[in-house]
Amino acid sequence: MLIGISGTKCSGRTTVARYLTYQGFKHISLEPSILNIDHKFEDEDELVDFVTKNYSENFVLSHIDNPVLLGKLSKRPFFLHLSLESSILKRHQRRCSKAGDISLEEFVIDCDKYTFDHKLIEISNLADITVINNHESINQLYAHLSNVNLLNPTRLRPSWDAYFMRLADLAALRSNCMKRRVGCVVVRDNRIISTGYNGTPRNMPNCNQGGCARCNSGNSSGNGLSTCLCLHAEENALLEAGRDRISTNSILYCNTCPCLTCSIKIIQSGIQEVVYSQSYSMDTLSYQALNSAGVKLRQYSPPQGGVM
Repeated sequence: MLIGISGTKCSGRTTVARYLTYQGFKHISLEPSILNIDHKFEDEDELVDFVTKNYSENFVLSHIDNPVLLGKLSKRPFFLHLSLESSILKRHQRRCSKAGDISLEEFVIDCDKYTFDHKLIEISNLADITVINNHESINQLYAHLSNVNLLNPTRLRPSWDAYFMRLADLAALRSNCMKRRVGCVVVRDNRIISTGYNGTPRNMPNCNQGGCARCNSGNSSGNGLSTCLCLHAEENALLEAGRDRISTNSILYCNTCPCLTCSIKIIQSGIQEVVYSQSYSMDTLSYQALNSAGVKLRQYSPPQGGVM
């Protein structure tokens, strides 16, 4: 695994790299001025070749400030990009305590030059994880990094649950239901049988075009379902799959817990297990129905990503 760290000046890049060395990572760099480095390299290609040949080991690269290098590393399946952010006042405080007083204005000018010269905004926007480091102490930062769990292997290669749930989330983006976007994937032996998302039946106006009066009204979640014209994501996926393609080892992934009506249809179709990520107002009723029929229902919580 290679964790590459990008970030603004005094955001804590070296401190995070040190934390990772405590976890068994080797610190590598292209910067000759950085001390206590396990491996230093003359150019980007030498670094990329080295970590590729030694991909089974853990490395940390503490200063990614080159979009070209980031582009090369991002193609590797063992690379994780971590970006660090911190408030300007906190970074100014760190700079003064480390290297002597400097005015806030001078520090801002220096940071802006570094940020734009090295295209850090472009680089940070490509991060897999962004950590906000406004912590008062190194111990607090280390505790936060421990909770983030950077070493979770599913950050590099998603588990089957993460993979299919992401596909369900992607299917949900096709939905134009005015109430909520829901996506569903039915799989058997880790192979996709069908997908579905919620919306009005074919040949009818889309929900966001007024096709379903209930969804376009002010009714709260779970109310007036009997007048809803939208097919649910689970219904569409089950209809597409057909009873003959669903066996007792089939799993239904849905980004939202199925409602009671869909749960009954899931039972009848022969689905063995239902995995969902977001709760719904009928979770308890759905669980009771599915459980009574021997269908397993479980909630999947992927490792947190984005800004932390």
